[in-house]
Amino acid sequence: MFEEYTNGNLPNLKEMVAKNYENIDLSTIPEIKGVGILTSGGDAPGMNATIRAVVRAGTKAGFKMMGVTRGYHGLWKGEIKELGHRDVSETLQRGGTFLMTARSKSFETPAGVLQGAKMCNVFGVDCMVVIGGDGSFRGARDLARIGIPVIGIPGTIDNDVACTDYTIGYDTAMNTAMEAIDKLRDTASSHERCSVIEVMGRHAGYIALNVGIATGAEIILLPERPLDMKEVVREILDCRNKGKRHYIVIVAEGAGNATEIAKQIEEATEIESRPTILGHLQRGGSPTLRDRTMASLMGIHAIECIQQKKLNRLVCYRDGHITDVDIEEGLSVKKSISMEDVERSSLLS
Repeated sequence: MFEEYTNGNLPNLKEMVAKNYENIDLSTIPEIKGVGILTSGGDAPGMNATIRAVVRAGTKAGFKMMGVTRGYHGLWKGEIKELGHRDVSETLQRGGTFLMTARSKSFETPAGVLQGAKMCNVFGVDCMVVIGGDGSFRGARDLARIGIPVIGIPGTIDNDVACTDYTIGYDTAMNTAMEAIDKLRDTASSHERCSVIEVMGRHAGYIALNVGIATGAEIILLPERPLDMKEVVREILDCRNKGKRHYIVIVAEGAGNATEIAKQIEEATEIESRPTILGHLQRGGSPTLRDRTMASLMGIHAIECIQQKKLNRLVCYRDGHITDVDIEEGLSVKKSISMEDVERSSLLS
C-alpha cells in the first residue's frame, strides 16, 4: 500500500488513515513469513525478556525473526538483523534492552514512516512487533496506516498505557524505588530530617502513589493533583506536633521539583530537608519475577496474534488476563489514578 506515496507527494498521516486504514482487509494480507521486533522510547526492565519470548515463540511458529536496533531510528536507517534461538540466551534476567532504543524525530514525519515501511520491505519484515509505551504505539499505528501490520506490547515503567492494567517494567521500577526509599528513611530517622524523594512519572503518578503507600510516606505528590505547598507544610508540622522526628515526601517528577520543594519545606518549618532524585536508577536492574513472567506471556501472545492474523493489535493485561485490542481503540482510551486511592493513602500517613 505504501508504494503509492512518494517523497514528493506525501499526504498527512491522518489523510492516509482516512483513505486507507478503514478499508484494510486483514484477511487478504499475504502470508507472514518475516517478523520484526524493536524496542522504543524509554527502556524498562523486562524488555529483554519480552524480546526473548517473541523470538523463541516466533521461531518455533516458523517465522523468520528480525531484530531492529535503536528503535524507529534504526528501522529508518535499516539497522535490521536476523535473530535466532541462541541470540536471546541469557537475556531473561538482564535489565534494559539489548536491541537498544533511541528517539527518532525523522520517524515522526510522513517521509520517515514511509522510509521505515520501505526498510521492512527490503528486509522481508511482513509484521512488526513494537515494545514500548504510547509514543511507540503511535509510531506503530503510523506503520499500520500505510500497510505494515503491527503488534504492540506495553513496556514502560510508568504504567501509563491506558488500554492495559499493567505494563512491563512497572513492578521492577517500584521495587527499586521502594528499596532506595527504605534506605533513605534510615538516615532521615537518624538525623531527624525530611527527605523529599523524586520518582519517575512525568504525566502519571502510579509509581509515586504505590511506592508512597509501601514506604509509609507522610506526603505523596502526584501530577494528577495540583501541588499545594501550604498543605504540604501543614501536614509536616502536624506530624511534628504529634511527635514525629523524620518525614518522607514522595514526589512524582511531573508534580514538582524535589530540590525546590525541599527548600520551601525547610524555609517554612526550619526542619532540615534533603532532596533525592532517583532518576534513571528506576529503569535499571534485573526484572522481578512478575515482570519476567508478564513479559514472557505477553511475548507469546503477540506471536499467537500473528499466527491467527489478528493484526494491528495491542497486547494488554485486563481483569487478570492477557488479551489484545485494536491499536486504534487502544490509543483512544484514557486512564487516570483513582482519587479514592489517593484519599485512602492519606489515611496511612
